[in-house]
Amino acid sequence: MSRDARFADGGEAPLNLRAESAEDLAVIAALVQDAVLPVSEIRYEPKAHRLSMLLNRFRWEDKARAEAAGRTYERVQALFVISDVLKVASQGFDRQDGDLVLSVLDVGFEPGADGAGRVVLTLAGDGALAAEVECLAVDLRDVTRPYGAVSGQAPHHPE
Repeated sequence: MSRDARFADGGEAPLNLRAESAEDLAVIAALVQDAVLPVSEIRYEPKAHRLSMLLNRFRWEDKARAEAAGRTYERVQALFVISDVLKVASQGFDRQDGDLVLSVLDVGFEPGADGAGRVVLTLAGDGALAAEVECLAVDLRDVTRPYGAVSGQAPHHPE
């Protein structure tokens, strides 16, 4: 995990991660679990071989500190970018429905031949977004300052 320079007002530095292996991607997957995004914030740029999404993610990396300090849980907007994309496919939702809001359950990599494969975002409601890639290259970068979660609570996952 790396941090860029602090925000201009001296606030905590934004998260900036890059995954080039399945293990790296597992870290990013943990941080984007429960992220939400409107379909309108998904952009596929075929000429640039890039799929980008603006996520509203829960700050899992800050959960323990927030609990210890008795403060509100936080969310942050983050840019999630998959590079070296050859093709994108969706399942269980209409990519033209810009008002639809998706919830990320998991992100994984299905390896193919010679480093190629598929990066798959598993979505709530049996949806999925898959990017066929030449190699695994995923970036996650916070782009706003953290803000209090509307509910003030962390997402809960029953065991």
